[in-house]
Amino acid sequence: MKILAALLLVIAVSLNVKLWLSDGGLREVWRLRQELTAQHEENDQLAERNRALTAEVQDLKKGKTAVEERARTDLGMVGNNETYFQIVPRNAAVLDRPAQQSAQARP
Repeated sequence: MKILAALLLVIAVSLNVKLWLSDGGLREVWRLRQELTAQHEENDQLAERNRALTAEVQDLKKGKTAVEERARTDLGMVGNNETYFQIVPRNAAVLDRPAQQSAQARP
């Protein structure tokens, strides 16, 4: 009877070791669950980005304001009935440079 109990104990321990440490064991299941969670988070972020891009494309196709905004910011265009102002800082002496260069060139 002791031999049978010892044999059953050895079988139970070997099955548990195989369950915990083998390639298809619980450790692998936990790792795969972590990968699955990370993949779901990445998919959610990409889906949100896709929704934003789809909304922007629809706005560019149908709305005139988005096209005007892009033309102003990216291309520097000015709309009808608008006045363009350019503000130059005081310390930027752009107009004085050619005068100084021509004065230095003349001896």
